[in-house]
Amino acid sequence: MKKLFYIFLLISPSLTWAQNIVPGNELLWEISGNGLKEKSYLFGSLHSNDKRLFRLSDSTYFALDQSKAIVLEADIFSLFPEWDTRQEQVSLLFDNEGNPYTGSARATKTIYGDEDGMPQFLDAYFQEYCYNAKKSFYPLESVEDQINIFADAIVPDVGGVNFAAAQILQDKMMDIYLKGDIRALDKIMRVNLSPFPGSYEQLIVERNIQMVKGLDSLMGKQGLFCAVGAGHLSGEKGIIQLLRKQGYKLRKVTASFNEVPIEEKNRVREARTFTYLNEEVGLLASFPGKPVEKKIGEGNTFLLYREMGQGNTYSIEIIPIDGSLSLKDQADIHIASPNATHYKFKLLDDETEIFEGISDTYTEGMHWVRVMQNDRYVVIMKAYGGNKFMNSNRPGYFFSQVWFE
Repeated sequence: MKKLFYIFLLISPSLTWAQNIVPGNELLWEISGNGLKEKSYLFGSLHSNDKRLFRLSDSTYFALDQSKAIVLEADIFSLFPEWDTRQEQVSLLFDNEGNPYTGSARATKTIYGDEDGMPQFLDAYFQEYCYNAKKSFYPLESVEDQINIFADAIVPDVGGVNFAAAQILQDKMMDIYLKGDIRALDKIMRVNLSPFPGSYEQLIVERNIQMVKGLDSLMGKQGLFCAVGAGHLSGEKGIIQLLRKQGYKLRKVTASFNEVPIEEKNRVREARTFTYLNEEVGLLASFPGKPVEKKIGEGNTFLLYREMGQGNTYSIEIIPIDGSLSLKDQADIHIASPNATHYKFKLLDDETEIFEGISDTYTEGMHWVRVMQNDRYVVIMKAYGGNKFMNSNRPGYFFSQVWFE
């Protein structure tokens, strides 16, 4: 794990965004030529949910809107079933009436930032937009390939992690990225990986070659917006030069910002939800993005969506009803109320009966649960995250977007 910490630090720093336009910004590239019928775009990304990273240029919004497919290094959403990106569990307190609260307003930390950042980290945001806008999606690497590459990387165990040195390196790489200087970014990665012979070739060059092969096969079919780690762009064996050697023309796109949002920016930012409809059950649900859907047993359906930047999770389980169990019985089964509180009965505006409350189970920890049913199915909704999420109205907002037709 210590080895992977340093690899992750070098390739995926947590960064901020400059307030002014940087004329030399080299993060967005237009791809044409070599028989392409439509232009594609290559973007240097960062695996962070820092809000300042989401002040994307108008040029980037234009490229996202115009492209028919989104391409990333890997299918991030496929990690939903296995990976809760929170680095710590929330611990709630309860008042005399059993209402939950937290003694800390501190943002809970995650793998990609913390709760003060955006819900998704930048790459996952692009994938979220892709599905919400009903575009095609393609990964350049499998998640298994990425795990194997980093697990086998030629970097020795360095002992204890020097967090002060790590912060200095993050700050230095931040300054470089804010300028859009991909050459300097490539240089600092080479320097910091140089003590480990073969690591730069294994972690960067070999993957660049494979990713270019994937892009070459995909771009002939339709216009793409491809986002990869910014450290993969520059250098003689960077993706830009490798594509040029394949016969493509790559042109740097100026990072432009307008006070009045352009039409393409508005369209991208309006693609905020994914609507799920189960006609068999008669259930309609609105998620922040496309959930992973699994069939469990006979007739059971499980939907899962995670905001990997902030570490929040939303799920819906649909179970064929057992006629011998009342809605109250179902609440007793699915809401494990802590001793200091108890779930409550509510009647919604459409007269749907529900039970709702705080539950505490392994592995979710503290989470909000709502249970409702029709004459054929019981539906269990869950929402949980860090300190701020559990004491916000976001669980309730999610629950309000799930109903029987």
